[in-house]
Amino acid sequence: MSDEDNKPPVNQWKTLDKDLKRIGRLEAGAHTVSRGLIAPGVALAFIVLAGLAAALLMGGQPGHLVVVAAAVIGAYMALNIGANDVANNMGPAVGSKAMTLGLALVLAAVFESLGALVAGGDVVNTVAKGIIAPNALPDSAHFVWAMMAALLAAALWLNLATWLGAPVSTTHSIVGGVVGAGIVAAGFGAVDWGTMGMIAASWVISPVMGGIIAALFLAIIKTKVVYVDDKIAAARKWVPILIGIMAGAFAAYLGLKGLKHLFDISLLQAVLIGIAAGIACWLVTIPLIRRQSEGMENRKKSLKSLFSLPLIVSAALLSFAHGANDVANAVGPLAAIVHTIEQGDVASQVGIPFWVMAVGALGISFGLLLFGPKLIRLVGNEITKLNPMRAYCVALSAAITVIVASWLGLPVSSTHIAVGGIFGVGFYREWHSEKRARELGIRKGKPVPVEERKRRLLVRRSHMLTVAAAWIITVPVSAGLSALIYVVLDWLTA
Repeated sequence: MSDEDNKPPVNQWKTLDKDLKRIGRLEAGAHTVSRGLIAPGVALAFIVLAGLAAALLMGGQPGHLVVVAAAVIGAYMALNIGANDVANNMGPAVGSKAMTLGLALVLAAVFESLGALVAGGDVVNTVAKGIIAPNALPDSAHFVWAMMAALLAAALWLNLATWLGAPVSTTHSIVGGVVGAGIVAAGFGAVDWGTMGMIAASWVISPVMGGIIAALFLAIIKTKVVYVDDKIAAARKWVPILIGIMAGAFAAYLGLKGLKHLFDISLLQAVLIGIAAGIACWLVTIPLIRRQSEGMENRKKSLKSLFSLPLIVSAALLSFAHGANDVANAVGPLAAIVHTIEQGDVASQVGIPFWVMAVGALGISFGLLLFGPKLIRLVGNEITKLNPMRAYCVALSAAITVIVASWLGLPVSSTHIAVGGIFGVGFYREWHSEKRARELGIRKGKPVPVEERKRRLLVRRSHMLTVAAAWIITVPVSAGLSALIYVVLDWLTA
């Protein structure tokens, strides 16, 4: 046999290489697919654990399976609150690059949980702030199905809104759910339409008020600090004042939104606490800002670092207040169901067991860590360009708007305020840029063409339309889903 006969075929190794490449591509594809399933897998595990915890704690009590089902739905709702609502607190700080996304996720998870567990409250108005009177429902069983339908409908809508990239109000979602189930269970007369009218008014009041206040503070910063000859000297004077205003606003905000469950604080007391905290922080930060600003160049970029730390602190405080206030959206109906099953009667206000509060707190944190980055990036980066000064104005507007609204007796949404503040900052920048362009054109005798000015728009209109549409349909959609779920549950248990 010749040497030619002993040689392997020329394409033998080439075929093997092709097969190995195919296997490599298959492994890479499988890895990519499996990575996308990690977050849903962890979320599913948390939901199952919440159900198991409810089963162990309820034991063999009558109706324990209903509580297990409610705990599962409550955990699902908490995950969706974390995925959607928390972005409003952390988005501006991340978008302005005052902190990284990773730090924002950890900080928000810690302070949301602290707010929920420390100041979340042992009593909650379970029937969505008086929307439906408990005695309007036929019996306790129908009340349980109404609460369960409301909770599941709100969670489904929040999940869909997060997938669509629309930050919506969890409070409005659960209110819509209660209205839908209440109408089917007890008729239109069971709904307090006056309260519903106030909630509908907040769709306009919240974002407009938040936008105006955020734009006002940005105007102050630009006028008093940015567009002056000696920027560092102006910053030494005004930044401590602005930090003092922030500290005072947040002290009052936390008193009204976060600590009211621990202490009986009136609006006047909260404002007095805020004034004292604001003056103290103003005095403390004067030497700190002077020391920090030493050696800084006299330019706009240098000023941004002076606002970074106050912005991070404000984001943490917003998360604490949000956890204390909005955890009831996840666990309020669950607490009502647990009380009704255990006591056999319906109450407008009930105590929240610790395990129920823990489900809400942990669910919000897990939802934020697993699914929150999408909405955080949208709120922080995709509506308008933010820097620490602009993001600071957004955070400050959130606290001040809540205080003003409480004083006026107006119901407002923290989600709508924060997003409205971002739009307010963006539209003010557009107006200010247009004004400067016109003035420059007049001085040079060469006005800027209309086409060029249109290209300088600083707010993405498509996001504004998407968010506005989502806000408008939140209550109707969650109400419709809740009504349908209630009908199914009533039919299954008839």
